[in-house]
Amino acid sequence: MQAAQDMTPRCHWGKASFPATAQSFPLALAGEGETVRIVAVCGGNKLLERLRGMGIKPEDAVVVVQRQATGAVLIAKGAGRYALGGGMAHKIYVTKG
Repeated sequence: MQAAQDMTPRCHWGKASFPATAQSFPLALAGEGETVRIVAVCGGNKLLERLRGMGIKPEDAVVVVQRQATGAVLIAKGAGRYALGGGMAHKIYVTKG
C-alpha cells in the first residue's frame, strides 16, 4: 500500500509542479458564498490558458457565487464573474479563506 502522501495529486501551474496540500479540496466542492484561495491546478494546458485569460492565478481569492450539483460553479474575482464547468472546477484545488 502506498503512503497517503504518495497518493496526493500532482498539480502544476505553468512549469512548476507540486502536490495539492492535505487541506486543499476541489473548487467544485466549495459552498455558495464561500471565499477560497486557489492553490493548485491539476489540468492540462488548455485549462491553464483559460484561467490565465480570465486573470486567475495561484493564490488568488475567489468567491463561489453559485454552485450546481454537477460541480459547475460561478465564481467572482473582483468585479468579474466567471462560469466554470464541473470538469474544470474539479481540477482546481483551493483552500478556505
